[in-house]
Amino acid sequence: MNTRILVVDDSPLVRQRLRDMLQQHCEWEVCGEASNGRDALEKVQLMKPDLIVLDFLMPGMDGLQTAREMGKLVPSIPILMFTMHLSKQLVEEARNVGIRGAVPKSDAGRIIEGVEALLRNEAYFSLNSSLD
Repeated sequence: MNTRILVVDDSPLVRQRLRDMLQQHCEWEVCGEASNGRDALEKVQLMKPDLIVLDFLMPGMDGLQTAREMGKLVPSIPILMFTMHLSKQLVEEARNVGIRGAVPKSDAGRIIEGVEALLRNEAYFSLNSSLD
């Protein structure tokens, strides 16, 4: 059975790029997409994904608020944040709301490593070396 992934990002281009990258892995399928936090909360309940890739900066409800609400609905589903705004402070805030990993959009190639780590029940926070 394939691992089902929900992709949440306000950019259709980013969602398509993520879908293309993730579906290259033969055991993964993107079961759905959402363009904002509210849409994601509805889709996570309908689609019951195994993992969520979530943007941070979205209109309405940001990724941290969305993750906090998802944690109340489906606390066992791992969330990987994918954002242009990754910093040590955001990583700390993300961990505090239950996000188990984060990858900067500037290093999109690491999204596969991040998903693999979360599926092994490991945390995965990939910071740019400039943040260290």
